Amino acid sequence: MVLNYQLFIDGDFRPATQGGVIEVMNPATEDVYATVASALDEDVQEAVTAAKRAQPAWAKLPAIERGRALNALARELRQHTEELARILTYEQGKVLSLARGEVAAAADYLDFTAEWARRYEGEILQSDRPNENIFMFTMPVGVVAGILPWNYPLFLLVRKLAPALLTGNTIVIKPSEETPVNACEFGRLVQQAGLPAGVVNILPGGRETGDLLCRHLDIRLISFTGSVAAGKQIMAAAATHMARVSLELGGKAPCIVMEDADIELAVNSIRDSRIHNAGQVCNCAERVYVQRGRLAEFSTRLVEAMRQVRFGDPFDETMDYGPLINDTRRQAITHVVREAINDGAELLTGGGYGPHKRGFYFEPTVLGNCTQNMRLVREETFGPVLPIIAFDELDEALAMVNDSEYGLTSSIYTRSLHTAMRASNELQYGETYVNRAHSEAIQAFHSGWKQSGIGGADGKYGLLEYTQKRVVYMQN
Repeated sequence: MVLNYQLFIDGDFRPATQGGVIEVMNPATEDVYATVASALDEDVQEAVTAAKRAQPAWAKLPAIERGRALNALARELRQHTEELARILTYEQGKVLSLARGEVAAAADYLDFTAEWARRYEGEILQSDRPNENIFMFTMPVGVVAGILPWNYPLFLLVRKLAPALLTGNTIVIKPSEETPVNACEFGRLVQQAGLPAGVVNILPGGRETGDLLCRHLDIRLISFTGSVAAGKQIMAAAATHMARVSLELGGKAPCIVMEDADIELAVNSIRDSRIHNAGQVCNCAERVYVQRGRLAEFSTRLVEAMRQVRFGDPFDETMDYGPLINDTRRQAITHVVREAINDGAELLTGGGYGPHKRGFYFEPTVLGNCTQNMRLVREETFGPVLPIIAFDELDEALAMVNDSEYGLTSSIYTRSLHTAMRASNELQYGETYVNRAHSEAIQAFHSGWKQSGIGGADGKYGLLEYTQKRVVYMQN
C-alpha cells in the first residue's frame, strides 16, 4: 500500500495548492513507498506567513516554557520510536537498528537543547558614561528555514528545530525530496505535543521549493546541511535579502595511521566509520593515509574486516548496512572507483553491487596504491569505499591531508602524545578524532572549515547560531 502525505502549515495538514506530488522510493526494493505533496509558491508564502505571525508570541514565552515544548516533542518521539524507525528504513534504507538509534538521538537532542533554557544568557557591559548601563541581549532572529539532507533526515530536522525554537524563533522545514515521509510524521507529533500553530511548518518539495524559501524576504536565517554546490546556491539566494546562513557541507574525512598505532583499533574504527549508513555520512572516514612501515599489515587486515561486513535487506537486523539512497548515487560511486583503477589503483576487495537482484546496493570496497591526485581521494564519495594512500613521515601525511577543499572531520591513530598533539594543532579541520571512529557529541560543536561549511551545530555555540545581539544603552 502506498502512503499519502500532505504539507504541514500553521498547525494543520493541507494539500499543495498546485497539486504537485513527490514519489518516494524504497531504495531496498525500488518500489514507490509513498507520495507526498510538493510545495510551491503559494504554499511557501503561507508557511512563512504563518511562522512570522506565530513568532512574536512564541518569543515572548519564557525560555523554560519553550524548553518544555521540546521535552514534549522528545516524549512523542520516544512513544513512536518503532513506527518512525520503520519509516526511516523504508525511505532512506538505513538498517533498522540504526534507524531506531536515529530516533533515540533525536529525542535526546530535544531534551539536551531544552536544558539550555536557563543557561544561554546576555551580558551587562561597563559604560564610559556616569550612571549608564549597557545591556547586551541575546535575541531570536525571527523566522528560520531549515533545509535537510536525506541521510539522517529525522535527526537533522531536530538538530535545526530544537535550537531555533528554544531561542524564540519559528521555523519552516524543507525535507529532502528523497526522504520527506518522516518529516510529515513529525508534523503529527508537533500537533500531539501541543505546540502553537505556525511555530513549526513542514514543506516537502524539490529544488524550486528550497529556492523559493531561501529567497523569501521574511526568512532571516537559513540552516542547511548538504553538498558544497547546493550550499553555494543557498548563499547566493540568501544574499538577495541579506539573510544569515549556517551551512554544514561536504567532507572528505582523512584518517592518518602511524607506525606506532594500535592496528586492530585503527582497522575496526575506520571500517565501522566507513560502512556506517552505507558510508553516506559527511563526517565518516573517506580516505586512509598509512605510514609505509605498517602499510601491508593494515591493508591486509582492513580487507579482511571489510569482507566480513554484511550488507543487504535493512530490515534484516544481522546486516551491517543497507542500500545507497538511489541509483544515481550508485552509478557515481561505480564511475569513480573504475576511474581510480584505470589510473593505477589496485582493487583489493569489493567494487561491485553484490548478489542482490533489486535495490541500490554496493559492496564494501577497498583500493590500494592510491595517489593524492585521484578523484577518489580528492572528491567526496559518500559510499562504502576506502582508498589507501602510503606516506613516509608525518610531515608528508599532514601536507596531503590538508591539501583539500574540505575541512569537516579528520582522525589520527597513534600511541604518541606528541604526534597526536601536533596533528591536533596542524590539521585544518573543524573536528579531529584521536584513536576513535568519526562521530561527534551533541555537547560539542560540529563545524566545517574551508568549503565544508559556515557556522555549525550542537552545544552552546550551535545554539547561539540561532540568535542575534541587541545592545541597549540605558542612561539613569
